[in-house]
Amino acid sequence: MILSVSRRTDIPRYYGQWFRNRIREGYLLVRNPVNPRQISQIDLSPSVVDCMVFWTKNPAGLIPYLDELEKYPYYFQFTLTGYGHDVEPDDVVTARKMRSLKEMQMNFDCILSVKKI
Repeated sequence: MILSVSRRTDIPRYYGQWFRNRIREGYLLVRNPVNPRQISQIDLSPSVVDCMVFWTKNPAGLIPYLDELEKYPYYFQFTLTGYGHDVEPDDVVTARKMRSLKEMQMNFDCILSVKKI
């Protein structure tokens, strides 16, 4: 199973500790956005998860917990925009985001690939 993390909310940015706790527990619950009464339990054991894809604008909140993901293949889809606070008022400064990326690269042997569209 490919686990797509953060399509609905930025889990690495805001809920890193929560996600770490879910990894430790071995499962998470997901509510169906179309049918809110339907809740699925997702098994997070390494034998089931083929890869985790984290979608984020700022990975800083998950960096302290990345060592707990060593049993899983994972990668980050990192979005960096040039929008100012008038468009993204809750967005952190680009320089801080870049420091987070460099920290990931240095401490977790990550490969950074930057593509400009």
